[in-house]
Amino acid sequence: MKPLENLDKYEVMLASNSPRRKQLLGDLGVKFTPYVLEGVDESYPAGTLIMEVAEAISRSKASAYSRAVAGNRLLITADTVVICDGEVLGKPHDAAEAVAMLHKLSGRVHRVVTGVTITTVSRQSSFSAVTEVEFAELTDEEIRYYVEVYNPVDKAGAYGIQEWIGCIGVRSINGSFYNVMGLPLQRLYTELKNY
Repeated sequence: MKPLENLDKYEVMLASNSPRRKQLLGDLGVKFTPYVLEGVDESYPAGTLIMEVAEAISRSKASAYSRAVAGNRLLITADTVVICDGEVLGKPHDAAEAVAMLHKLSGRVHRVVTGVTITTVSRQSSFSAVTEVEFAELTDEEIRYYVEVYNPVDKAGAYGIQEWIGCIGVRSINGSFYNVMGLPLQRLYTELKNY
C-alpha cells in the first residue's frame, strides 16, 4: 500500500496561489488540483487570540470555498503568519514594509504559525503548527539586497526561509522547517491519513 492511498477516493484541491505550497503538497506525494478564487477575505475576527489567527484565517478561506466542496472533493486551505513581539506580521504591501518587517525580525526570535483546514462534504478539521526561528543581526545592506532581488511581498514576515535570507540569516530553528515555508508537512500527512 502506498502512503496516503486513502486519498485516491478524493479529488484533492489546494486553495492557494503559493508556489511553495504547491511544491510542498506535491513533495508529500499528493495528487491535487490548484483551485483559487480571487478576492478571498484574509481578515480574522477581532479578539482572536494571536496564536489562533492563522487557523482562523484558514477556516475563513475554507468558508469562502464552501460551494466548491461537493461530491468527493477534499479541500485544503492554509494561512501562515509571523508573530514577533505580540504583533502579527502578514504579507508586506510593498518593499518599504518588507524592509521594516525584516528590521523587526533582525537579531530576534519570532514564531511562524501556519493554520490548515481540511474540508470534505461530511467533515472539517483544522490545526496549527508553530515553529520558532531565530534570526542573526542583519545589516541594512543585507536586508535591502534581499528585498530588491527576491521581492518577498508574497511571504508572511517578508522572507522565505528557503531563499538567500534563510541561508545567511537564520541562526536556529525549533520546529518544522516546512511550516516556515508555508505547509507543516509532517502534521498535514498525519491528518490526511485519517481521511
